[in-house]
Amino acid sequence: MTLFHDDPIPSADPPRPTDQPSAIEPPELAGDPITYVVVNPAAAHRPQPNLPEDLRISWSWRHFLVFLVFGVISQIALGAVLFGYYSSERHLTQKQILHLLNSEPQVQVLLNVAWFAAVLLFLYMTLGVLPELPFWRTLGWKRLDSGPYPRKTSPWVFFFAGSGLALFVAFSSSQIHTTNKVPMEDLFKNQESALLLMAMAVLVAPLVEETVFRGYLYPLVARSFGILPGILITGILFGLLHGAQLGWTPGFVILLSIVGLIFTFARARTGTVLASYLLHLGYNSMIAVSAIVGTHGFTHFPKHP
Repeated sequence: MTLFHDDPIPSADPPRPTDQPSAIEPPELAGDPITYVVVNPAAAHRPQPNLPEDLRISWSWRHFLVFLVFGVISQIALGAVLFGYYSSERHLTQKQILHLLNSEPQVQVLLNVAWFAAVLLFLYMTLGVLPELPFWRTLGWKRLDSGPYPRKTSPWVFFFAGSGLALFVAFSSSQIHTTNKVPMEDLFKNQESALLLMAMAVLVAPLVEETVFRGYLYPLVARSFGILPGILITGILFGLLHGAQLGWTPGFVILLSIVGLIFTFARARTGTVLASYLLHLGYNSMIAVSAIVGTHGFTHFPKHP
């Protein structure tokens, strides 16, 4: 099974004779994947007729709470490992380590990549154990014409739409005047750190962020509150969670929230994370190309006051 060849999954429930009374039904579960596997594996395939197929998920808000706790703890743990390494190997103080992080942005990029890997590993270890449900398909990665509104659309349509969206956001951002310094600008201090940032933005960030926001979070919110609230909440959270990188400048945060809304709408409309991923990939790729052209291959960086 691939993203473009999505064979249906056979049902795990054996057929029941219609002329015999049914056996005692297993208890309804709260949605925790591990509970499904241990107590009643077939419950993961139980139909939910009132929901679109792409919202029939197996995880619950309880799993989401554990996910949040893990995300915070893993970030602290990675920071502690980094602190321990520099304090023992180079005998640096905490103040010197903080200065190192600010002066060598590539360390922050590598730290983010390690955290992304930890997040994906957590999802794989807790959701990938479901029987007969491939990990990526569980999180909404399907071919483009497998959703509620099947339509044969070229992947390039979404990619170039994302590129156009990036140009619109770039133009809109140029109209926002602020005296606040955007922290993300600190990552463009030299060619090495800029190349690492662009590689992460194109190769890593769309995959991880779309899996988490549109594959994991959106169906949970939409199943609980409805598709429209799911689009709004997921999109706004996408913008807010990037707020620190944007210096919490209201105009920039609003623009990125609109981008998140568009990504989530594409996911809801097509029923697959692949659509929002291609939009995101095109969006970040255009940003990378613009940065390369604007800095002459990361050899000339504009000076900031």
